[in-house]
Amino acid sequence: MSHLDYTRCMATDRDTVLEAAVGVLSRRPTAHLDEIARAAHISRATLHRLFPGRDALIREVGLLGLRRFAAALDTAAIEEGDAEAALRRLVDAAVPDAMLCAFLAGENQLYENDDINDLWEVQIERLHALFLRGQREGAFRIELSAAWLSEAFFDLVAGIGWAIQDGRLAPRDAAFSLAELFLGGALRRPDAAASATPTPLSPTHSTSDRKPETDTP
Repeated sequence: MSHLDYTRCMATDRDTVLEAAVGVLSRRPTAHLDEIARAAHISRATLHRLFPGRDALIREVGLLGLRRFAAALDTAAIEEGDAEAALRRLVDAAVPDAMLCAFLAGENQLYENDDINDLWEVQIERLHALFLRGQREGAFRIELSAAWLSEAFFDLVAGIGWAIQDGRLAPRDAAFSLAELFLGGALRRPDAAASATPTPLSPTHSTSDRKPETDTP
């Protein structure tokens, strides 16, 4: 095996362990590392070699979630074409990693990491720009801020992750359910008010600390 192949193999193994960790930690945030190791089918010693401690593991799960969400934004090419169509492409691209989005939304420890917060801002700004563009195109409601639409969308992706894991939603129905529920409220209605002042949001959800500045279309 070449060094490059070995590196790719190790990266894949790390991601597999991280995905197993998400499955455990999303159900039991205080789960011991032994439980995570069993879920990943590795020994505690191997887990420790990959991630030297619980804090390091949680950080790496957060980074994996951000990488996957960034990849979904790229796959959906959200900066291109019609904004509604771009959002539908993003739904299809993001749903497979909805559980990682749920972890990002619910793990408070991640907020203490500057690297993760910086990466989060990059991704959420791209989503924010999509909604702002859609508002200018006349696709999305302008009485709802682009910042709020961005946060609401991400939180719904997270909710899809939790619903699938708990068996409340079949994976095959996830993308349709997300798109129809979100767009049912986000698309502009013919009788909507021409303009409105958005009501400031209270930080009632875990992602609100990361909310970008509110723009108007």
